[in-house]
Amino acid sequence: MRVLVLNGPNLNMLGVREKRYGTWSYSELVESIKQEGGTKAHFVRALQSNCEGRLVTAIQRARRRFDAIVLNAAAYTFTSIAILDALKAADLPVVEVHLTDIGSREDFRKFSYVALYAEKAIVGKGFQGHAEALEYLSDKYWDPGDGSGKE
Repeated sequence: MRVLVLNGPNLNMLGVREKRYGTWSYSELVESIKQEGGTKAHFVRALQSNCEGRLVTAIQRARRRFDAIVLNAAAYTFTSIAILDALKAADLPVVEVHLTDIGSREDFRKFSYVALYAEKAIVGKGFQGHAEALEYLSDKYWDPGDGSGKE
């Protein structure tokens, strides 16, 4: 199974951002994602961008290159109809991930455009959220018997 893991704005600043995000760096997050993907025999590609258009382009290109997307759109979660439209066009399974519990934060973080398409959201679990997203996708879509997707 080929999974694209996309992380949005300011995730490159992990380790120096507010304490709520912990002390791990973005490179440590990527390493943990790749390790989790490796234990599931998946190819995992992790990308981060602070630019909405680059995230949209990555989602569009994923259509023929990946089987699923794990997406932490960060601040774009709450503002980007363009990302929502790209997800719909790509027509791939998507799991939304947030390091913090967005539902218990500021009011403007309580509505997610990504959630209008994603089939599952994992919030407030820190780095473990990405691992849970990969496990969910593996359990639902990957059949190790023949190497093809279940659905």
